[in-house]
Amino acid sequence: MIAVRVFMKVTREPLKRTPVVLRLDADGSQTPPVFTDRSGLASFDLPPTSGKVLVSGMERYQGRLADEIPIALWSITQSEQGSLGQPGAFPSGSNAYPSMTTEAVQVGDRSVLTDSEGYLVDPSDWSEDFARALAAQEGLTLNAEHWEVIRYLRARFARSGTQASVRDMIAHFRKVWGRERGSNRYLHRIFPRGGPQKQGNRLAGLLRTKGEH
Repeated sequence: MIAVRVFMKVTREPLKRTPVVLRLDADGSQTPPVFTDRSGLASFDLPPTSGKVLVSGMERYQGRLADEIPIALWSITQSEQGSLGQPGAFPSGSNAYPSMTTEAVQVGDRSVLTDSEGYLVDPSDWSEDFARALAAQEGLTLNAEHWEVIRYLRARFARSGTQASVRDMIAHFRKVWGRERGSNRYLHRIFPRGGPQKQGNRLAGLLRTKGEH
């Protein structure tokens, strides 16, 4: 049995409903995502092995996978250790807990919290109405193309526990839309505030990724 416990570094608070994936060195395969329980624990019925731990699509640990592996996060986007086990730096600004700066997006009769860049504080708050409200706040009217990208991003994350890179998006949308509309330039044109990996992820209720540009 391999277990991964995910918690906040500062408060020691367990992170619930957080997707954890193991990527195994032996054959390069990865497990389906397992969501942490109320105690922040994700359990895998596997014998000890070596590989990587991905939390919310980002590498948090690399090495021997056995017993219980603690993953302490400074924030929802950074951890105390990188994937090679090297110490990380305390993040500055709105990403850091417990002093995170938040903003509210009005969705119907309720306020949904985001960080100062528009990323959801709690991914479970996502809804199509949230996406429409945030898009309107960013000066964007969602059309069929936007929704196709948003649903692709969410489906990809639900399926693999990892977020799509721009390269993944281009490869996918060139197949379904053709070379011109599936290009990096076109995807950035329809998501003008940061492209599909920033604005697209925000609207899809996902976190920022290491490869954002």
